[in-house]
Amino acid sequence: MPIIIDHLTHEYETGTSMAVKALSDVNLVIKDGEFIGLIGHTGSGKSSLVQHLNGLLKPTSGTVYVNGEDIFDKDYDRKKLRSKVGLVFQYPEHQLFEADVFSDVCYGPKNLGLDQKEVELRAYEALKKVGFEDDSFYVSPFDLSGGQKRRVAIAGVLAMKPEVLILDEPTAGLDPAGRDEILNLIRDMQRETGMTVILVSHSMDDVANYAQRIIVMEKGNVLLDGSPSEVFTHVEELENAGLALPEITYICRDLKAKGLDIREDLTTIDEAAEAILSSVR
Repeated sequence: MPIIIDHLTHEYETGTSMAVKALSDVNLVIKDGEFIGLIGHTGSGKSSLVQHLNGLLKPTSGTVYVNGEDIFDKDYDRKKLRSKVGLVFQYPEHQLFEADVFSDVCYGPKNLGLDQKEVELRAYEALKKVGFEDDSFYVSPFDLSGGQKRRVAIAGVLAMKPEVLILDEPTAGLDPAGRDEILNLIRDMQRETGMTVILVSHSMDDVANYAQRIIVMEKGNVLLDGSPSEVFTHVEELENAGLALPEITYICRDLKAKGLDIREDLTTIDEAAEAILSSVR
């Protein structure tokens, strides 16, 4: 389900003194099965961008093509699109509203017009995928921890069986253990299903560990687009945009400066550990 973003521009409050251009002539191609990290400082346009991908926002100019079809064409079925391009918002409580967890996850597939048996089967499978035990299915979603709410929100989207999963800051407010649990869950699902994943984040460490491709946004424009090793060579551009390299990359640079024979462009702890061990043997 390839996505083409074609000269996409979005302005809020157009025609008023409060007008703000959130996106400016953005052009991107998202291929099937990619795990993309979408990075940018607050206000860079990353959330505005992903909300165009399933039609929640309408562009001021330009468009988005999904499977070769213009999703903003007046005859396009955007309801069907949202079952294929699923979006999990930053704050899961914005997506949870039913009396219990199972009912909440049933909501999406029910609105697809599926029969009750299929709806419940999808909800059950989705909750098991995100690690929910059966005895937690009928508790109120508002009695859950932050990490559990994220899992329910993700399950609600997975029950729609999307081909593209967009997660807007899915680890915001979680402790390190909760963050790792959610990100490992997302990575494992992506590997198992081959779905396209777009992870919106402000954490370079997270996208370095999980993403195959990184897109960096700044002031509504695409600043950088490439593999983690390619993007993280642009130190000055990233720092000027208010971003930083992964912490482990700075450590490797310091070790290199102190004489250790190690590459400066390593981006994950596993890579760095292997390189350090090789250097000191």
